[in-house]
Amino acid sequence: WMLLVGGFLGGLVALVTPCVWPMIPMTVSFFLKRSSDRKKGIRDALLYGIGIIVIYVSLGLIVSAVFGSDALNNLATNAIFNVAFFILLVIFAISFFGAFELVLPASWTAKMDAKADSASGFISIFFMAFTLALVSFSCTGPIIGTLLVQAATSSSGMLAPAVGMLGFALALALPFTLFAIFPNLLQSMPKSGGWMNSVKVVLAFIELALALKFLSIADLAYGWRILDREVFLSLWIVIAILLGLYLLGKIRFPHDAPQEKTPILSLFLAIISFSFAVYMMPGLVGAPLRAISAFAPPLRTQDLNLYNGEVHAKFDDYDAGMAYARQVGKPVMIDFSGYGCVNCRKMEAAVWTDARVKKLLEEKYVLITLMVDDKTKLPEALTITENEKERRLKTIGDKWSYLQRSKFGANAQPFYVILDNEGRPLAPSYAFDEDASKYVRFLEDGLTRYKQQGETSNNE
Repeated sequence: WMLLVGGFLGGLVALVTPCVWPMIPMTVSFFLKRSSDRKKGIRDALLYGIGIIVIYVSLGLIVSAVFGSDALNNLATNAIFNVAFFILLVIFAISFFGAFELVLPASWTAKMDAKADSASGFISIFFMAFTLALVSFSCTGPIIGTLLVQAATSSSGMLAPAVGMLGFALALALPFTLFAIFPNLLQSMPKSGGWMNSVKVVLAFIELALALKFLSIADLAYGWRILDREVFLSLWIVIAILLGLYLLGKIRFPHDAPQEKTPILSLFLAIISFSFAVYMMPGLVGAPLRAISAFAPPLRTQDLNLYNGEVHAKFDDYDAGMAYARQVGKPVMIDFSGYGCVNCRKMEAAVWTDARVKKLLEEKYVLITLMVDDKTKLPEALTITENEKERRLKTIGDKWSYLQRSKFGANAQPFYVILDNEGRPLAPSYAFDEDASKYVRFLEDGLTRYKQQGETSNNE
């Protein structure tokens, strides 16, 4: 549902870009005028909207079919993929700032136009929808790309990209259908103008901020340490301040119209942007910043950290942690996590910083965090058999991912499981849930069962 809503919001943003907004009255008017029968015009507009939905959902399905769930999971922390997408988003941002225009080859659009003219019925309308997708690419491409990557690298299953695209397409198709049914609403539409270029520039700033997220994932997974938490936050703070200055008209770009007065909406958006920059500043000295915990690198990557409320795992190796647990006589809490895991960062910032959770994890348990996307090479590759196929585990992340799948039958993160000193589960596993009280009960239940197990052993 979150992917569907996120896609829908992305579609709403795409609507108000210069590539899509002017197309709405033109296209709707075309459908209503091509036939004297208004019902037929409305029917054609509905088919046009359905065509848009079919095109974008098909794109999502193609992404899932081509890559598959395992490959999509690997792409989430693949250095080449994340660096490439970082560069792509920066290029899109530069284009949105007005340095150049990104368009697909004109021959593609011409072919779609020719197909629409020569075909009839639904086929003709479908090609018109395809033409819209091609013409609007320079504005919708960055939004679609970001949505597809976020959906593909989430833990929501194979259909995640298609669900994200369904939300996007619904938002994009909605006005064409709505205005066809109620054509009088066309008169109340805001006219095209300089405000649409402002939308593109605002998107450019957002694209820059999101680009840093992808570079950060690769940086964490491979241990480059070029984008630690304070560097990441500093760049986001600067981007937020520059966005605020742009909204106030203090910064202008090549395609911006002259602005004598600051619009009221721009003022309020600037206030939000400046406030966001101020909110992030305490993060430079270690504040958790829960609102952006899903995007920022973890606190452990920060050099200057005056905050001591976070929880650090004692071990990042399963065997070493289990040996220590047997030595001190404590139960084990395994945290299957990942550098590219958004929900893992949310749990660490929203749940692990809770005083009750922190005390239980640090005093009652031996905490072992296993990063399933750690790209550090193993000293020697391990050969295993999984699903009757022989595989080689080459990285530390491969090893921990296989451990999670083979021992606990799960492949999503975060994944928490409580074990006794011999590695046997003591309680049901726990997945993503930001309710700290539930997490406390999960930990207390594990302690109770560990004590009961010890009492049973003593009686025997």
